[in-house]
Amino acid sequence: VLFRLCPKDLAADVFTELTPETQQKLIDGLTDTELKAVVDELFVDDATDLVEEMPANVVKRILGQADPTTRRMINELLKYPAGGVMTTELMELRPDMTVAQAMEAIRRNGFDKETINNCYVTDDSRRLIGVVSLRVLVLAKNTEEPIKDLMDSNVVSVSTTTDQEDVSNLFEKYGFLAIPVVDAENRLVGIVTIDDAISILEDEA
Repeated sequence: VLFRLCPKDLAADVFTELTPETQQKLIDGLTDTELKAVVDELFVDDATDLVEEMPANVVKRILGQADPTTRRMINELLKYPAGGVMTTELMELRPDMTVAQAMEAIRRNGFDKETINNCYVTDDSRRLIGVVSLRVLVLAKNTEEPIKDLMDSNVVSVSTTTDQEDVSNLFEKYGFLAIPVVDAENRLVGIVTIDDAISILEDEA
């Protein structure tokens, strides 16, 4: 309650002084709009410190609310070699969803995603366990079939520590449109898309 009573700039100053445990509790209680207001007011290095302290699911929320420029700077400061070109706007599905439920989720949430051509399947801990293409979902004959029966569990992914050039080379090798980025515990934190990979190749050239 006290935090919500603070003006935005004061709230951001207060936030940076809290312990990581208190910050996480506060984030859990904030709406996306309130979280965005805090992230927008933080200096990028403070936002980066915050991201470094938080678990993957909280990091995803923080990066999701940051504007693209701030998110890019945070990722670069984190020294994620793949971070500078990573986006968090991806379509995530659960393995026990049916085809019908997955399609409804895509219709409801797909508008603001970087791509919906491939949807990433995660477990309750947000660990990446599979990928399913929109083509497979659209062509499925049984709309009650669970995603886990349709997904490809052999997912090519990169780590947050993978070098950008190595990431772009994977696009060349496999012909992907997007590659998921996972942390050390195989939790999905974002994707790199083909347009960013091309930019990396051009820069390297």
